[in-house]
Amino acid sequence: MAAGATSARPRTASRPGRSWLRPVLLIALLVVLLVLPLYVEEFWLRTGFAVFGAAVGAIGLNLLVGTSGQLSLAHSFFLAVGAVTYTFVSGQSGGLGVADLKGLGWPPIVGLVLGVLAAGLAGLLFSPVAARLRGIYLGVASLGLVFIGQHVLNSWTSVTGGFNGRRVPEFSLFGFTFANRNPQLFVLGIPFREAERLWYLGLVIALAAYLFARSLLRSRPGRALQTLRDSEVAASVMGVNVQRYKGRVFLVSSMYAGLSGVLYALSIGSIAPESFGLELSIQYLAMIVLGGLGSVGGAALGALFISAMPLVFQRYADVLPFVGGAGEGGLAAGEAARFLYGLAIVLVILFEPAGLAGLPARFRRRGRDPGGGAITEPAAAATSSSTTDVPSDRPAQGSST
Repeated sequence: MAAGATSARPRTASRPGRSWLRPVLLIALLVVLLVLPLYVEEFWLRTGFAVFGAAVGAIGLNLLVGTSGQLSLAHSFFLAVGAVTYTFVSGQSGGLGVADLKGLGWPPIVGLVLGVLAAGLAGLLFSPVAARLRGIYLGVASLGLVFIGQHVLNSWTSVTGGFNGRRVPEFSLFGFTFANRNPQLFVLGIPFREAERLWYLGLVIALAAYLFARSLLRSRPGRALQTLRDSEVAASVMGVNVQRYKGRVFLVSSMYAGLSGVLYALSIGSIAPESFGLELSIQYLAMIVLGGLGSVGGAALGALFISAMPLVFQRYADVLPFVGGAGEGGLAAGEAARFLYGLAIVLVILFEPAGLAGLPARFRRRGRDPGGGAITEPAAAATSSSTTDVPSDRPAQGSST
């Protein structure tokens, strides 16, 4: 064992030297995101705000599916709860087309907080079911919430606007509005209108959601959830209250979804039943699979890929092959995007099961092994000498062995 440990040490000697690289890259990325509104046009800022909202929801779903191994198809339901609560709490009564629209007219920040809490309450009410089911059974049970949500959205006309939907109230914070109206705001001579202001709102919320999820995974509950994912039996033996942790992670995931629903509503400007169907839940599953199950950063990358692609395709439909605009020949932008990210998911599952988050690790392995995968003699010795002392790979995600 000592010889194996000694020979294996040179393979990890360079890791401390690279410990500064990740924080530097993250800081550089944050600086770029902060100054980007000074240089890009409104389309990209609105697309970025949609990506930030999707990233929040994807991170929450990844905590549930990727970290704890629970399958849920109800994410669109919790997004709808957050969006509808925000619209009702902060919206005004009346409106065009529907004479009896109701609204409390409270400050938008109150509507946002209540939207998150309402989604969390819905998740808490469903958590006893989630704590007792797993796998496909939990997926089918959660699917029922989507159908319930569609019925409520279509029938509760005074709150949701029914089939035609309802306009989402603009966001403001302590008297500062994020619309184009007062106060007029200029930064370095550049007017900061609604798109620029919403960009920074989405950036702050997405960054806070990312940091909270990272802290959760590094904490004791986060390690318990990862043990729960690998084996419920092993987690129970180690003292983890399986049902309690499964219920709690469902609660946290639903609150993430409620926050994402508020940002989603602000992004599209209105709520309608068709915006919160089963397809939206599947898109969020695609985000976390493509980005990498169990990876917080991977969930954000998957959200970028899935949510931005239809918008980009729609903007450049006139120059992209096989893609046409409204009333033109070829695939619609949304259809083309679904084909492309469907193909991307298949390729990721086949060639990079760790998702987009696993690509840096693969590049690092190739950098340490320029010969194309051949193991050097010291590394081979370390491998052979340690196979008798180190357990094999951990069970696959969701397995019970």
